[in-house]
Amino acid sequence: MAVFEYPAEVYLRDGRRGFEQEDVQGEHTLDVYLDGKLSMRIVCSPFDLQELVLGRLFTEGIIESADDVEFMYLCEHATIIRVLLKEKRDLRPVSAPIIPSCCTGNKVFEVLETVGQGMEPVTPVPWEPAWIFRLADLFSGDTPMHRRTFGAHSCYLAIGDNVLYTCEDLGRHNAFDKVIGCALRNHDDLSQAIIYTSGRIPVDMVTKAIRAGIPILVSKAVPTDLTIELAREFDLTLICAARPDSMKVYNDPRWDGVPSTVGEWKVPRLFDAPAAPDDKPVS
Repeated sequence: MAVFEYPAEVYLRDGRRGFEQEDVQGEHTLDVYLDGKLSMRIVCSPFDLQELVLGRLFTEGIIESADDVEFMYLCEHATIIRVLLKEKRDLRPVSAPIIPSCCTGNKVFEVLETVGQGMEPVTPVPWEPAWIFRLADLFSGDTPMHRRTFGAHSCYLAIGDNVLYTCEDLGRHNAFDKVIGCALRNHDDLSQAIIYTSGRIPVDMVTKAIRAGIPILVSKAVPTDLTIELAREFDLTLICAARPDSMKVYNDPRWDGVPSTVGEWKVPRLFDAPAAPDDKPVS
């Protein structure tokens, strides 16, 4: 399934608040076996998987065209795909890193089934909407590298309404690690910290926050379904779509009587979508 509905408590800056059902992207892991060897794990959206693998093999230089593939089989659970090449390649042995759905070059050496092992729930802390709106205000003022290049992610670390560190990087994971490193170097209490990130929140970002003991993770962007489930399991306060005028709280350990998750459905492939009335078919 590709889209889920999760309850989120929407806060408006004028003080109004209430639960709404929000569409959330599904997060999926695909193991790719090439000529019988596990070659990669890809974190992705759970559709167009054969096309994803075919494109990955081509862009990595493993095949020169689709004709180089003898056979491709996707298992019934869509978690394993097996590819046989017409001409066998002498591929280097790899430790099958996950290729994240995020920043180029980050390698995460654990499968999603093991995420959460060895982690402890964070200790929730009280928080005020005004603190989050202040972070959103600061973010809307931009940061130096992003202002010049529009190609950087940024991350803020605050305790209460006091912003301690702001870091930028090409990758959102790197920016996150940088503010954590600043806090560690200065012996700040991460158990009271709020992190605000510019990037999407897949599972690996939530895992970072939980392992660091961060109680509140905030993003300008959106979570995935697995992100929300992990936040619920480990008592992480998860706030997304945080902007100067509104924010959406996908998990707050202080909630009592949270609405249940409702509905799940697949998203059609773009190239299978019906043509608009004025569109002409491509010959």
